[in-house]
Amino acid sequence: MKILVTGGAGFMGSHFIKYILKNYLDYEIINLDKLTYAGNLENLTEIEKNSRYKFIQGDISNAEDVKKALGDGVDLIVNYAAETHVDRSILNPDSFLKTDIFGTFVLLEATRNGLAKKMIQISTDEVFGMVQDESQEFSEETKFDPSSPYSASKAGADMMCAAYYHTYKTPVIMTHSCNFYGTHQYPEKIIPLFITNLLEDKKVPLYGEGMQFREWIHTSDHCRAIDLICHYGKLGEVYNIGTRFRISNKELTNMLLKLTSKDMGYIEKVTDRPGHDFGYAVNPDKLMSLGWKPEKDFEEGLKETVDWYSNNYSWWQKIKSGEYLDYYQQQYKK
Repeated sequence: MKILVTGGAGFMGSHFIKYILKNYLDYEIINLDKLTYAGNLENLTEIEKNSRYKFIQGDISNAEDVKKALGDGVDLIVNYAAETHVDRSILNPDSFLKTDIFGTFVLLEATRNGLAKKMIQISTDEVFGMVQDESQEFSEETKFDPSSPYSASKAGADMMCAAYYHTYKTPVIMTHSCNFYGTHQYPEKIIPLFITNLLEDKKVPLYGEGMQFREWIHTSDHCRAIDLICHYGKLGEVYNIGTRFRISNKELTNMLLKLTSKDMGYIEKVTDRPGHDFGYAVNPDKLMSLGWKPEKDFEEGLKETVDWYSNNYSWWQKIKSGEYLDYYQQQYKK
């Protein structure tokens, strides 16, 4: 099988590429990544010389870049490419609309025109809006109710996927996942930001009282979920990916303080962001009916993640300083 992974230099895309190359010795991977601030080829150092792997710098919203990456055609597109950070979307929504919506449209067109046999859309539970407590869950049929430019852009992309299947029978499958965590995650998201701040002996910025809660999945469990959906998912269907492990931001912060041997004095309460969703919770029963279930215990996974950042200062310090971005923009400048 030949797979085009878009956004493969990012956190989740790079983990998926390494997972596939390790578990399927006859599969080939083409990685199409624009190398924006969140794309880091150091995430793929261990497989960059693999004969079954090829990197192409390009933008999914550019049809020529996509056509070049697809060549004579592929068996599968897995679309990880997206602008993802809510805070950035509030400050600058333009790039989110271009990448998340128009970029997905370009990939759908390529799939519709036969350059890919199937496409998997990687999306988020945030398209559904929010729940008020953990007794509520989003199902695959929950009405979209996005509350940030980021979640609206992902909702728009997902609706395009559904429309293309309904209108053209384009072979596409959609996924909605809870929050990811693990190694190599760009340190703007709460877990890597808080870990690296604490390792630098800096305070962590907790929104409000920290009572908002999130559902968490380790990158390894998400890779396994996408693997299963790629091979056994039904075309035109939507699959929620979740663990039912939910925790408040305050509880998460306390766990990170304990793992880094810091006290409560390292918490800095900051003004809540506009439109902050209180909670997310997905019902993963449909995916579990295919035989998937999460395997990584959250406390174990969180400790492993803290240990990785503790042992890889050079990786994240270059990111926080901007050094790595300057280097790669020069290396892969068009």
